Amino acid sequence: MLNFKNIALRRGVKVLFANSSFTLHKGQKIGFTGANGAGKSSLFAMVRNELHPDEGEFSMPPNLEIAHVAQETPAMASAAIDYVIDGDAELRRVQQRLAAAEAANDGLKQAELHTLLETIGGYTAQARAARLMNGLGFTVDQEGNAVSSFSGGWRMRLNLAQALMCRSDVLLLDEPTNHLDLDAVIWLQDWLCKYPGTLLLISHDRDFLDTITDHIVHIEHNKADIYTGNYSAFEKMRAEKLAQQQSAYLKQQREIAHIQSFVDRFKAQATKARQAQSRIKALERMELIAQAHVDSPFDFSFPALGRMPNPLLKIDKATLGYGDKTIIKQVSLAIAPGDRIGLLGPNGAGKSTLIKLLAGDMAAQTGTRLPAEGLKIGYFAQHQLEQLRLDESPLWHLQQLNKQATEKDLRNFLGGFDFQGDKVMEAVKPFSGGEKARLVLAILVYQNPNLLLLDEPTNHLDLEMRHALSVALQDFQGAMVVVSHDRHLLRSVTDQLLLVADGKVQNFDGDLDDYRNWLTEQKKAEEKTVATDTAATVSRKDQRKLDAERRQRHKPLYDALKKAELAVEKYHKEQQQLVQQLADPALYDDAAKGRLKALLESKVKVDKALEEAEMLWMEAQEQVEAAQ
Repeated sequence: MLNFKNIALRRGVKVLFANSSFTLHKGQKIGFTGANGAGKSSLFAMVRNELHPDEGEFSMPPNLEIAHVAQETPAMASAAIDYVIDGDAELRRVQQRLAAAEAANDGLKQAELHTLLETIGGYTAQARAARLMNGLGFTVDQEGNAVSSFSGGWRMRLNLAQALMCRSDVLLLDEPTNHLDLDAVIWLQDWLCKYPGTLLLISHDRDFLDTITDHIVHIEHNKADIYTGNYSAFEKMRAEKLAQQQSAYLKQQREIAHIQSFVDRFKAQATKARQAQSRIKALERMELIAQAHVDSPFDFSFPALGRMPNPLLKIDKATLGYGDKTIIKQVSLAIAPGDRIGLLGPNGAGKSTLIKLLAGDMAAQTGTRLPAEGLKIGYFAQHQLEQLRLDESPLWHLQQLNKQATEKDLRNFLGGFDFQGDKVMEAVKPFSGGEKARLVLAILVYQNPNLLLLDEPTNHLDLEMRHALSVALQDFQGAMVVVSHDRHLLRSVTDQLLLVADGKVQNFDGDLDDYRNWLTEQKKAEEKTVATDTAATVSRKDQRKLDAERRQRHKPLYDALKKAELAVEKYHKEQQQLVQQLADPALYDDAAKGRLKALLESKVKVDKALEEAEMLWMEAQEQVEAAQ
């Protein structure tokens, strides 16, 4: 139980939240929401005892095992799978004690520690770590690669796997989906639903929160309040509060009318495809969602577009790849105004590669890319955040696009992306990842494209900005192609799904739930193939090797048993010799009293030693039987 009583936290002179009281119970899964900078991460730091409340009292039971994701990964030469196993700190401690016992040739201590290893799952640790890595997108071949060989995003996945490896009582996850693709997000969601401990989760992914959490702690207006239910239940309760505010009511009605116009337009074009029906269901919830976001600081939209060519862009029998490696073959695709395409597919299948071809950032190995005259592309990808001029301001970036625009107009435009007041004149360098992403999106919207290519546009964006982007995209008149691990965004703004897999691009006849089922079937097929291949390659020699490894693992137990058996035999033999000597009648003459006394004392000692040796032998025998 984590108890927060009248808690206040400050960052410098700024109050993050105050007078906040709530209790988190064992086994609950709590989502933490609120604007960036509201104090969510600071609250996590308090749970980890890195910060102390400025007011109030925080308490929790002693000796809780708390796991969290490290923010940095050392450039280590050790194997990735060993780094993941390091997350089980108790296992590593037992392994160190076992190594010390082996060095001291202490057989009984080794036997005790091997039993403890069995209890804490030490012998399955390698397999557990491998499953975690596989779920997060690592291949079997990558398990042995050095940690230092992975890029920053993949190192963050290793840190996440390490946190999940810990057999924790409390798990703290701060934006765990930021560096994941959709496949890994779905896997992590399923894993967290089964997690038996108390989960504290910061996330801006609505579907992720909805599926996992049973409580929401929302921080706004310097107050942290707890709500029962998942994120949708929280939205409904918050909407009921906000709907009563007259100042918010008018903006709410504009949002609802904005969304309804899109719903009407979409229903007129709706087909019987399952993804279309799924999209309509999602849009039916949009009025409720709008109510919960009426006080959002974001308010922007794409300008109206004039006449557009049809098709905007055509790809004809294109083969894509890098160097001698081919990733996708024979892609043919025509994108027309109004197309809203979501790209699905496993990590590494080529979704981002296809986006790059559409954007003109890479050439096809074979085939053609035919852009229409008048095509104007707006391309968002994570690498573009790095292309911002760090020493310049948001205002400067927009001025480069339109030298004739007035500062007032540009300030008003940037205000819709929550760059207010002096913020528009500040250098970009100290901006957070979310602020940089918002600026790149502002630049993209300002250029008024007719084809949007969005590769993970919601990374670093909070829930309010994701909602504002979703609303703006619903009213966008051009065409769009989207890659995203945010399923709510995909449901809200796309009505056609393409599957990029096995070197092909083809229509996916289904919705995101069907895609999840497809992933499950793919995983089962892969596991079955691996199991079949493994079974086929296990020869008699391999089986003997496995048996030898098993015997080696239990060698300390057998050594302790053998040592005990030898002691029993030794003392039993000595006891028999003493019995024979004591049977000599000459011992009982007066002249032999001294020798008789010595033999009797020796027998008492040997009898006691034999009894102790037999007890040790019985214990060792029980341990061997338990291991077998």
